[in-house]
Amino acid sequence: MSVIRPTALSDGSIVGSHTVISVVGLGYVGLPLAVALAKQFKVVGFDISEGRIEELRGGYDRTFEIETPVLRASSMSFTTDICETQDADIHIITVPTPVDSDDKPDLEPLRQACRAVGPILKKGAIVVVESTVYPGVTEEVCGPILAEQSGLTCGQDFFLGYSPERINPGDKVHTVDKIIKVIAGQNDTVSDILEQVYGAATTGGTFRARNIKTAEAAKVIENAQRDINIAFVNEATMIFQKLGISAYDVLETAGTKWNFLNFTPGLVGGHCIGIDPFYFAHRAAEVGADPDLILTGRRINESMGRFIAGSVDKLLAKNSKILILGLTFKENVPDLRNTKITDIVTGLQESGHRVDVHDPLADKADAQQFFNIDLIENLNSLQGYDAVVGAVAHSVYQDLSPVAIEGLINPGGLVADIKGMWRDREFSEQTVRWQL
Repeated sequence: MSVIRPTALSDGSIVGSHTVISVVGLGYVGLPLAVALAKQFKVVGFDISEGRIEELRGGYDRTFEIETPVLRASSMSFTTDICETQDADIHIITVPTPVDSDDKPDLEPLRQACRAVGPILKKGAIVVVESTVYPGVTEEVCGPILAEQSGLTCGQDFFLGYSPERINPGDKVHTVDKIIKVIAGQNDTVSDILEQVYGAATTGGTFRARNIKTAEAAKVIENAQRDINIAFVNEATMIFQKLGISAYDVLETAGTKWNFLNFTPGLVGGHCIGIDPFYFAHRAAEVGADPDLILTGRRINESMGRFIAGSVDKLLAKNSKILILGLTFKENVPDLRNTKITDIVTGLQESGHRVDVHDPLADKADAQQFFNIDLIENLNSLQGYDAVVGAVAHSVYQDLSPVAIEGLINPGGLVADIKGMWRDREFSEQTVRWQL
């Protein structure tokens, strides 16, 4: 693998401090990238949400990816008016690419972003897509829309690029300014420019993919690979449950071998691993390939929430009162996108149980709006539950003492540990324990 290390931009370079960059979409991906780029270039951040822009102008990032002092010190500007990005030499699109109710790619947010950028696109500009897409989208979907809206010729008057995002929400080690950035341009000159731009923003260097489709494909298999590996562990976990053994105990033992892969069981949510395999499978089906393994992995992982709910239900009397700790899709982040904790909640409710949910990081209004869940606010005042389910390994839950955990439940109640975060805790003999 040839990694190009960043170097200082020399006078007379194509790219320099005079370069203007717009970042379209200021969520988990766009904001950290924009802040990193603003250290070297003039950056305008655009988002359609007026509330989001006002918060960012005030120095507050609700995703917790960028700390307030860093955000306030940044030179970038924020806007909801796409016309304020018309001087940009490079437009970077970082909007969501979800799936619809049938798990088919929903490219409408990306199409809308292209329709917005097209009319203000100047000659010679480069449009870079960072959103996760299946191979071909940048050139076959985005290019024609941009050309139609701008009246310019793609590949002659403006150019395309692709640089897949690799943001891991809550990860303070593999941040955008430290990781290798894959880049691909419509031609060699565009790739040269993108190497300089991204190389100036990250100490990790850049990797030049052979072409745009290759870069797009690399992104979808990065997450599809993780999804399949997790699916294997989840399927094994279901078998281990029938055998009366814990997957965490098995994995700890198997992990003593030097080349054993470290994947753990659980729910696969979020905006990447639970979504991207569907994009890959969709494209595979379009070209006549059968993505059997990819979709099997998705099916197994999608069933995990119901499996957990069923396992907990078997250990409880009917109409039990249950407290679920955690609602976000992963630990120590406020991100509720595609969370699968809701599958556990629904499964237990359908079995006749009363379910409360607590999460100190999740937005209470979003939980109500998107999932009809009223989050419990004060954990310290809670008691009298028949079961407590440790669903998300937030630090605040990992730090709970056995006394605090048992204080939430009635004597003889159930402590269900999905994440294995309380494996080393000693509970009283009357407490029933269950874990994956």
